Amino acid sequence: MNIKNLSILGSTGSIGRQTLDIVRRFPERFRVTALSAGANADEMARQVREFNPLFVSMSEPAAAEKLGKLLPEYKGVIVSGAEGAVQSAVHAQADFIVSAIVGAAGIEPTYAAIKAGKTVALANKETMVAAGRLISDALKAAGASLLPVDSEHSAIFQCLQGSAGNRIHKIYLTSSGGPFRTWDAERLKKATLADALAHPVWSMGRKVTVDSSTMMNKGLEVIEARWIFDVAPADIQIVVHPKSIVHSMVQFADGCIIAQAGTPDMRSPIAYAMSWPERLRLDFSAFNPLENGAWEFYPPDAERFPCWRLAYEALEMGDFYPAVLNAANEIAVQAFLDGVIAYSDIAALNSAILALAFREGIAQNADDIAAVLQIDGWARASASEMVKTNSIPHRS
Repeated sequence: MNIKNLSILGSTGSIGRQTLDIVRRFPERFRVTALSAGANADEMARQVREFNPLFVSMSEPAAAEKLGKLLPEYKGVIVSGAEGAVQSAVHAQADFIVSAIVGAAGIEPTYAAIKAGKTVALANKETMVAAGRLISDALKAAGASLLPVDSEHSAIFQCLQGSAGNRIHKIYLTSSGGPFRTWDAERLKKATLADALAHPVWSMGRKVTVDSSTMMNKGLEVIEARWIFDVAPADIQIVVHPKSIVHSMVQFADGCIIAQAGTPDMRSPIAYAMSWPERLRLDFSAFNPLENGAWEFYPPDAERFPCWRLAYEALEMGDFYPAVLNAANEIAVQAFLDGVIAYSDIAALNSAILALAFREGIAQNADDIAAVLQIDGWARASASEMVKTNSIPHRS
């Protein structure tokens, strides 16, 4: 049995920690070669002591300096800055890359790993959302492999394993509906940060949890699915499934559907990507259908949750407008987390920046990742300016 040498991008975040839990459970299958994170030096120090990687990167120089002081005995390499994540992604001794950096910061290292011919387990939504066309081309050119980690895309991938090459007729992306599924429009106007972070099913990072509450996460997943599985946006449908038991479904030309069901634990799709095409024997994910009752599905509400519809609008605009939407949303969510804007302002800001970009033709062409990041930068600056000047227009 060959041991996989892992580089984990975003190791101190939710997905990164759960990936390390799988490594911890199967030390005979996986070895940690490189770790990359942002500013959490204390957590990184704990990870380095346990897994002893050869290479460590922190995006914040101060965090890298602190890490060095916390680990005077460490014999490996510690670097800092955005380039450090790229170095982690292309490390010569790493053959399997887990891309779990949250946000646009994960795009460049993931792209570098693909160009280097690495196998990438992708948990970073923004890579395919902002640069799906370029990533698809790079995968083909390098002969690299991409394995989806998000529970929904992992479910689609698993459903396709027995498809015998039959093309997808329709993808059904399931959504829990988030904490506000039963809230009316008036109550939503008063939603607080604590309300948005109280997800009824999943345990995730703050940004992703807010995205779940607005259903922007589902919109971004539609964009991802369009590129990962090469399907038209019209053939991807969101359905609300409160119990989060069915993680996604694939329908084929004969009308039959294959669904993937399981307990809502992110370690399951992470482990599947890490061990594919094998399945690891997990002691935490056994699913019993007799204990889970009826499986209910509902259509999503575009009036109360307009963010998911914006994703379809961005895809319809074409080119790299999804990159604009993604960047605007990152600014909007951070502003909400910081208490600067109201919950309803998130969708309004996203809509306004997308419309502004379309009017100005901002995202009509990008030949490389640098051009995509320029589009991303324009959207961030424009969204930040609207937040700063309190000039977010609301749809009538």
